[in-house]
Amino acid sequence: MKPVSSGNNPMIKEIKSLKLRKYRERKGLFFVEGERIVEEALKSGAGIQRIVVAEKAAWDEKLAGLVSIAGARGYEIIKVPESLFRDISDTENPQGVLAVVKMSTHSLKDIIRNSTFTGVGQKRNPGYFVILDEIQDPGNMGTIIRTADAAGFHGVIISNGCVDVYNPKVLRSTMGSIFHLPIHLSGDLAVTLKEVKASNIKIYAAHLKGNKYYYEVDMTQGAAIIIGNEARGISLESEKMTDVLVKIPMPGKAESLNASVAAGLLMYEAIRQKV
Repeated sequence: MKPVSSGNNPMIKEIKSLKLRKYRERKGLFFVEGERIVEEALKSGAGIQRIVVAEKAAWDEKLAGLVSIAGARGYEIIKVPESLFRDISDTENPQGVLAVVKMSTHSLKDIIRNSTFTGVGQKRNPGYFVILDEIQDPGNMGTIIRTADAAGFHGVIISNGCVDVYNPKVLRSTMGSIFHLPIHLSGDLAVTLKEVKASNIKIYAAHLKGNKYYYEVDMTQGAAIIIGNEARGISLESEKMTDVLVKIPMPGKAESLNASVAAGLLMYEAIRQKV
């Protein structure tokens, strides 16, 4: 365990810079903090670069166990004073541990292939994916990723106009699910949707123009579910590429549902049909 006490240390400066998207993208790194998500990063074999632990937190029994596991695996561990940890932390009440992680990239082709084939000569139905079309709220994005993970979806596709998936608030909302399923960052959503359709995966989206309820359509042969912007819904481009527009019953007075709630309803309906 390497002690560091100065905020001018190059490693500390690098971690602080990762609070900004431009530096995360430039360095290909992000950080997660908190006992649970760091534990998930260790369990999943994520590309951890180093772990930072606050001096007092290092004496905590659970955190000491995490640090021991990380050390045994050869990860660099840095111990810093409480005040310095609070300075680099992105939370109001830091738990005293964070991990710097390398971004992982997944091609759409690989995600679809891995969801379709279980082994040599074994093929199953096309997989299940959620597509985020200009989702702006970090909490919504993180919750949708976490729900997709819980529902056993095979991947998440994120459009250019979305909030950064490595935003600290997004990462906290995923509760570690960011390490469990592949994320594909789409540079051109129209091209991505064409690839999805070419793989015989039907695209579904909740929309006011839907003429069937979401539980009336057949999603047993795989599905890609588009979740649109919180204010505008799915883009016109996405609407044109969608195979089936569905509606969600809302007999009350609210005009719409939260994006993550709508996503959860559609994802779990797909899984209900599947099982």
